[in-house]
Amino acid sequence: MDHFTDKLPQMDLMRSEKMTFVQLIIPAESAHCCITYLGQLGLLQFRDLNSEKSPFQRTFVNQVKRCAEMSRKLRFLMDQINKAGIKSSLSVLQSDTHLEDIETQLSEHEHEIIEMNSNSEKLQQSYNELLEFKIVLQKACGFLVSSHGQIVSEERELEENAYSNGDFVETPFLFEQEIVPGPSKSNQSGLRFISGIICKSKVLRFERMLFRATRGNMLFNQAPTDEQIMDPISAEMVEKTVFVVFFSGEQARRKILKICEAFGANCYPVPEDISKQTQITQEVSSRLSDLEATLDAGIRHRNKALSSVGGHLAKWMDMVRREKAVYDTLNMLNFDVTKKCLVAEGWCPIFATTQIQDALQRATFDSNSQVGVIFHSLDALESPPTYFRTNNFTNPYQEIVDAYGVARYQEANPAVYTTIIFPFLFAVMFGDWGHGICLLLGALVLIAHERKLSNQRLGSFMEMLFGGRYVILLMSLFSMYCGLIYNEFFSVPFHIFGASAYKCRDMSCRDAHTTGLVKYREPYPFGVDPSWRGSRSELPFLNSLKMKMSILFGVVHMNLGIMLSYFNARFFGSSLDIRYQFVPQMIFLNSLFGYLSLLIVVKWCTGSQADLYHIMIYMFLSPFDMLGENELFWGQRPLQILLLLLALIAVPWMLFPKPFILKKLHNERFEGRNYGVLNTSEIDLEVEPDSARAMQHHDDFNFSEVFVHQMIHSIEFVLGSVSNTASYLRLWALSLAHSELSTVFYEKVLLLAWGYDNLLIRLVGLVVFAFATAFILLMMETLSAFLHALRLHWVEFQNKFYHGDGYKFRPFSFATLADDEN
Repeated sequence: MDHFTDKLPQMDLMRSEKMTFVQLIIPAESAHCCITYLGQLGLLQFRDLNSEKSPFQRTFVNQVKRCAEMSRKLRFLMDQINKAGIKSSLSVLQSDTHLEDIETQLSEHEHEIIEMNSNSEKLQQSYNELLEFKIVLQKACGFLVSSHGQIVSEERELEENAYSNGDFVETPFLFEQEIVPGPSKSNQSGLRFISGIICKSKVLRFERMLFRATRGNMLFNQAPTDEQIMDPISAEMVEKTVFVVFFSGEQARRKILKICEAFGANCYPVPEDISKQTQITQEVSSRLSDLEATLDAGIRHRNKALSSVGGHLAKWMDMVRREKAVYDTLNMLNFDVTKKCLVAEGWCPIFATTQIQDALQRATFDSNSQVGVIFHSLDALESPPTYFRTNNFTNPYQEIVDAYGVARYQEANPAVYTTIIFPFLFAVMFGDWGHGICLLLGALVLIAHERKLSNQRLGSFMEMLFGGRYVILLMSLFSMYCGLIYNEFFSVPFHIFGASAYKCRDMSCRDAHTTGLVKYREPYPFGVDPSWRGSRSELPFLNSLKMKMSILFGVVHMNLGIMLSYFNARFFGSSLDIRYQFVPQMIFLNSLFGYLSLLIVVKWCTGSQADLYHIMIYMFLSPFDMLGENELFWGQRPLQILLLLLALIAVPWMLFPKPFILKKLHNERFEGRNYGVLNTSEIDLEVEPDSARAMQHHDDFNFSEVFVHQMIHSIEFVLGSVSNTASYLRLWALSLAHSELSTVFYEKVLLLAWGYDNLLIRLVGLVVFAFATAFILLMMETLSAFLHALRLHWVEFQNKFYHGDGYKFRPFSFATLADDEN
């Protein structure tokens, strides 16, 4: 077996790339160039050698702040361009453009735009105030003209209300005595007014407050504006109302002004003289025209300035983003003792070492450095990162596996088998070649527009569909295949592969789908015979077929997982896992459920009427009893006894030997080393107190912890073998549900509507059938089958061999900067 597997070719996706831990000693003058070239290559993951330092204590913190400030300016300019609605055309950035030049230009452009914005805001505020003044003049003048004839009577009425009411003489308040000492002086001062404008939503509260503050000694007139206007303070479009308040006295005036200020009302002086009103209105209109022309000229000048910088913005943002990433990476490096070289450590794939060395040589040459970069490998105690080279087709399947957990370094990758098994298990639950064609068309549309959609920013749902386009493609193809096996096209069977194997016993029988059918020829060549559809035994037959088929698929799938645990143990040289984990697990699973799968196949092949439930139950309850009519083959009873004994032996085989053997090996390894804690060896002297190597030296073997872990693992496998096998029955349940839903929509909606001789009813039935198929069967059922297939892979399959406790290889790469920022 080992000789055969050694000759097998290696698979790139089966195990992660071999990694090496490297150290780089880079001269300070070429450090920036080296990191830039490595970022372009994107095959080296740096380790942070300054993790104990805060970001503000690192060497290149000023350069990072500088790049961050430039990024802020670029975002400011981008926001201004977006607000202005300017479509910038991409221009070619000169290759010799330096960061200092960009920084200078950004400062100049930012200062210019801020100054123009400030001037524009001031002009806009003046324009809005003049516009409000104009509206107040138009509305308030109408109030004054209409009220001119009533002023004398209104003034007399106010005075009478303030000082007398019939025979009763009311004593005024103190502040009224101050502002109104007598009727004569009030007549000398006359009736006064304040005009202004306020938000429409505040008018009622404003009027009520004025009434209470003046004790009702005021007249309030209002008129709404014809359209929304921009508020000078908040710069928002709001509905406003013009008001004119008539009052008497200086104290009342101060109160009214304070209330106007509190409610955010803008007050404007309106003269009583009609000629002055006309003159002021003309002046305001002329000023508005001038301001409008000035604002338009300012906006054109601002847009021209933004357009000039917009062409370079994308290139500048990319350049600044790269520079910031370079300095962030340089902050992860340490200076050596001489302060002339930077020391870097990190992980890289072995195949990339030559490319990295070539990039470092080019960086040394381009930076005119006299000293080259020292690149060499080191031993590392920590586990290397996991890196799989994927393409557009295999990447979504790898993402499905990584969502459960990233593979441990060099362990078997489930994505190799997920690529085919996952869409197949989905299709077992979704089998209908009509629905499969619909999924296929959707997948082909996404693949046909792959280049266009890959460059666009999609929504979360659309991005998920586009990323899984090849998953949908395989799911649709397998759904068509399983649909042909089930013989279902939107739940309708077709005689695709020839005539049915059954015919009516009596030529006069009419109910040929329920009675009188006999088999008269060879079985239907491919899939389910169409005559089963609509017969009385359709549901029992399909239930039996799909339930047993689900068990077979489940046992094969779980056996594949256990086989992969063997290849993992063999790859890592763990003979203990092979002898005391793989072998008893295979024996236990196949002694029970492998035997059940054998009985299913034998029953199908022989056409026996044996009760498999009875056989499996009494295999445990009465293993020595005769099987009678349930015997499927000769020697079945002794075989059952043997398999039952093997299953019972496999449980302690999994539980006890491994922990005791590990304890024995540990005692033999450290026998006579009781004084090893003194750490007097050369290796120990070089170890730092908090390093991983030091922690490993002081790590003691805990037998109780190992035994409990092994016991949990054994119990989990024994109980999981039963529950996992039962879990695969979801293949039968969802397949049945999908088939029955399709039948209901076809018979109870489409055929029912088609039975009416009315075009409108037929169209309504067709539309309802189409919507039910699209939203329930093609969306909800697809999602349901997808999630159930996902669970079968994550739980039933991967827990047999997959640890999933690794971490991804994340190299320093300029290509991923834009994605990370988004």
